Amino acid sequence: MPVTVPAVGAINLGYALSMRVLGVNAIFHDPAVALVVDGEVVAAAEEERFSRRKHGKRPVPFSAWELPELSAKWCLAQAGLHPGELDAVAYSFDPALCRPAEELGLADPWDWLRQEYARRAPHFIADMLPGLDPARVVFVPHHVAHAASAALAMPEDTGDCAVLVLDGRGEKASHLSGRYRDGVLEPLAAQELPHSLGLLYEDLTAHLGFLRSSDEYKVMALASYGRPRHLDLFRDLVRVDQATGGFKVGAVDFATLAAPLRPGAELTEPHADLAASVQTRLEEVILDLARWLHEAAGGPRTLALAGGVALNCVANARLAAQGPYRQLWVQPAAGDAGTALGAALHVATVRGNRVAPMPGVDLGRGYTDDELEAELRRARVPYTRPASIAEHAAEVLAADGIVAWFQGRSEYGPRALGHRSLLAHPGNEYNTERLNDVKGREQFRPVAPMVLADRAAELFEGQLPSPYMLFVHRVRDGWRKRIPAVVHVDGTARIQTVDPAAEPLVAAMLRGFERRTGLPVVVNTSLNTAGRPMVDTPKEALELFGSAPVDLLALGPFAVSRPLDA
Repeated sequence: MPVTVPAVGAINLGYALSMRVLGVNAIFHDPAVALVVDGEVVAAAEEERFSRRKHGKRPVPFSAWELPELSAKWCLAQAGLHPGELDAVAYSFDPALCRPAEELGLADPWDWLRQEYARRAPHFIADMLPGLDPARVVFVPHHVAHAASAALAMPEDTGDCAVLVLDGRGEKASHLSGRYRDGVLEPLAAQELPHSLGLLYEDLTAHLGFLRSSDEYKVMALASYGRPRHLDLFRDLVRVDQATGGFKVGAVDFATLAAPLRPGAELTEPHADLAASVQTRLEEVILDLARWLHEAAGGPRTLALAGGVALNCVANARLAAQGPYRQLWVQPAAGDAGTALGAALHVATVRGNRVAPMPGVDLGRGYTDDELEAELRRARVPYTRPASIAEHAAEVLAADGIVAWFQGRSEYGPRALGHRSLLAHPGNEYNTERLNDVKGREQFRPVAPMVLADRAAELFEGQLPSPYMLFVHRVRDGWRKRIPAVVHVDGTARIQTVDPAAEPLVAAMLRGFERRTGLPVVVNTSLNTAGRPMVDTPKEALELFGSAPVDLLALGPFAVSRPLDA
């Protein structure tokens, strides 16, 4: 359907000399804050890293009033700003666009209250940030924030790209297709609720006994173990409208295809087949929507993706291989956390700033060597400072030890990308099970490889480079038996390519490991245990080391070791 997206202010012809914009996401899940100063991304962080509550909110049906207070204060402190010095606070939800849940065909008894709290957000945010003028809070439509997080943050300034947003829901839609020209979004299509690819996948996630709105990646992993036996059914139920660029999702009774499961219950072949069927149909629909957008937008070479569905790396890989675009770029924080960044970038652009590309994902908290050493001394643990922490970690990994790797600033988004990671030897097939045991998670879950960017094509087929683990790649035949720990059941791996210029320490560790083993790959998974956010502080890193069977904690330049035969 044609859409009109309300503008936030007017586009200036010139460029503002100074603009300080704080982006805030809080309405649904994964609350986060991002700070953009004079068009540069200064800091971005999710509230869960501070509150230590997974996905940032208490487990209650309605908690939109919970603002990311801790991450907001940290982002401002990072730039030395007081709330009163902000030019705008961009809130990634516009209650003026909402319609009652019953009109949208949603069974959501909390929807009216969520919208009411969103309307009062300026006053809540002003209470959270004393000194802020509530009039400086600007509502940015949810999907506009998603779109901006991808198209305006791309490392390559194309000046002209298509953008596709797919998620569970925004104010009244679940999808936005558009085109960016010189930083201005031209909406081309949107799909109103209740039709939603994200909600379909969430419903399946809950049916399989996982947590909805957070465990969808488990369903994606499970799908590789099944066959899409119900694909014809889902092709009838989920259809793309080629006239409007939208889609329809019919009512699905999952229970007729596989019995519903309680959390932790045993998964069976019918459950894997159901997951495979929905996953395959999702991929097909995304391809059709992307092709429609390519034609409607006049054939741009680049597609930017955002929204929670864009974290489906299997679908992304198929779109890269079979879609009409030369280049795909996915926002690394594609879920709702990324709308904090997108809202800030959108308002900064509208107010006249020329925004810079996203500098990377290491936008969270970091610590000096002195601060790390002070924490080690406070904890009274023995530690050393090797000549090279990268070489020391490589030696432990080569001996089949597990390394907790804590370096630099923490990542923004759901992926561990060499700053808060657990590392292991890829040549030992047992290490997949071993790491899943350390993390306390399901054994069907894969772990990922990191590889130097200039070596990746020797081992993997697919879109390269892939620095953010947002695509899957086929592992080349000659390597599958050499790195079995990172090869999923379907012969693929979700890789991270490492650019030595961007990640010199990780690159040095990879080179050191290859000299010792002949393998240019190291296993990389997130530095956390089941149900907990990723480790974000040195104290949390030490707590994980003390409670999990990890052989080395590489904390900045310092090493905390456990004997490998212990």
